[in-house]
Amino acid sequence: MVPADMNVDAPERGVPPRPPDVAMRLARMGAAFPTRLSFMRSLIRLMHRERWRIEATRLDLDDEGYGTAVYTVTTPHRQYSLIGFSHHLEPERRTDRVIAEAWDATFSLFDGVPAETDVRRLAAETPRQEAGRYLASELVLSRANRSVRLFTHVVDRLAQGRQPDPAFLRSIGYLMRTTAVYGNGKFGMSDRTCYAGRPELAGPFRAELLSVYLIRCFAFDLVEHLARRRNPEGCARLDPRLKRHLGIGNATGLGMAPFLVSHPVLIHRWFLVRETALARVRTLRNVTATEVARFRALLHRARRHVGEWQVEDTIQTGRIAKLRDDLRAIDDWTGDTFALSARETPWDRLYRRAAERCSVEGQELLVSLLIEPYGSMVDALAEGLEADGEERFDPAMTTAEMRGLIGRHYGWALAYDFSCPETSRYFWYYSEEKIEPRRGERRTEPGADREMPIAVARDVGRLAAALDTTAGDEILASFLARHPELRHVARRVQIGARHPYTEIRDNLIGADCRPIDLLRAKLACFGASKFDPKSDLWTRITLYQGAPLPDQLEDPEADDWCFPVFPATACTSR
Repeated sequence: MVPADMNVDAPERGVPPRPPDVAMRLARMGAAFPTRLSFMRSLIRLMHRERWRIEATRLDLDDEGYGTAVYTVTTPHRQYSLIGFSHHLEPERRTDRVIAEAWDATFSLFDGVPAETDVRRLAAETPRQEAGRYLASELVLSRANRSVRLFTHVVDRLAQGRQPDPAFLRSIGYLMRTTAVYGNGKFGMSDRTCYAGRPELAGPFRAELLSVYLIRCFAFDLVEHLARRRNPEGCARLDPRLKRHLGIGNATGLGMAPFLVSHPVLIHRWFLVRETALARVRTLRNVTATEVARFRALLHRARRHVGEWQVEDTIQTGRIAKLRDDLRAIDDWTGDTFALSARETPWDRLYRRAAERCSVEGQELLVSLLIEPYGSMVDALAEGLEADGEERFDPAMTTAEMRGLIGRHYGWALAYDFSCPETSRYFWYYSEEKIEPRRGERRTEPGADREMPIAVARDVGRLAAALDTTAGDEILASFLARHPELRHVARRVQIGARHPYTEIRDNLIGADCRPIDLLRAKLACFGASKFDPKSDLWTRITLYQGAPLPDQLEDPEADDWCFPVFPATACTSR
């Protein structure tokens, strides 16, 4: 629980958090960057603070790297084990798409230390992924493919006793990428409610992100194992500085996007925590020269990080170019450390200047930079990222009161004309084949009759129109008895009135909605970096790039891995 003096719902003194009309617009959400409050950063801090121990307790792999691996994590409270299976995969079957039926490696996160019978059972089920049968002892299910060109290159170089080519390594940034990480009760696995009360797994998606961290460990062990089998006496191990720079890739599509709509209170928490942290930093009346120097060191690192960010997408390439200009300008503005530290509320002044002159990407990267030096002030906020319990629905409210809530909190939703075809061009539905969200064209594709409740703006407009036909003193329960199709949106309006960061303040079924913006917003909360859009519908990202290795978790600077850059001093030989 968040301590009372760190309550994220308490109003800030001084500079207030950015309002939802600013923070919750798609254009800004689609320019988000991870912060020190991101889920992976919080997990690594916990691992560092509690001195978690990670061991490869089984590496039973053949000359081709096929076989079984087990990694056991020991926390102060209990143990968990990632059980991985490495398989032969024909090149023509390798794909990042969720419809794949075979992968280079498949994984289960096991609750405890598995017996041999558990490993044998999961050896039969885990490679089948969604088609397998699982027990409550399994917390997470995942799969990954090799990044073939880089993976092969690294193995070849290590087998020759050499380190991989730095430019090639930097251009990709990961040896393997996951194509799905399932948890929370899917396919018969343990439901999150069964373990959410455990301190080590209490944070959002913590079991899933622990699995990804362990898959990263497996990728390193796999390339070194293959090199050793080829050349037992003359092989090299991968330089730890290069290892640390390599993350795990991920291909993420539409399946993730509706989560931001279907979990309103949780999303409110995620974004309020970030906005509260930013407000606290902007409220600081004075900063020291040391704090300014730390900010500028991080800024220079961020400039290098963005300089290494290369994508093929034309739109994102243009944004990155403008971002580089923005960071150069911020560097110029903050160059006089003494003058900056002598001003009153210097961080607020800097943010407001950026808001006037920088692109949205530049503004959002500055948010991460401003928060980063102030862990002692903001880190406890990360304990308030969960939403516990059901939200109360008030059926005794009058229809006039409901109209008032819509007017005060959902005026943005009433601005759209949904009689215009382009305003309601799309609908969202669940794929029968993969039980995953998809998006269809309303006027050319079947399935709109099974539409998911994603169109919040449209549904609020329908509720408002129906309310206009009834007396203001009618009880809401009576009104909804005549309009049961509006109950879900009436409940949502009540939630949104209590939790202002609940709603994405744009039309999610309109022609100009880019689902990639939803994906980036959520992935930034996770801590992902190097967003690499492949279309408006899916993106590649990197997870844990720069994160400490298991034997580095006790280092005093284990948490200092924001905006990772390629190590200039890594060795290039054995």
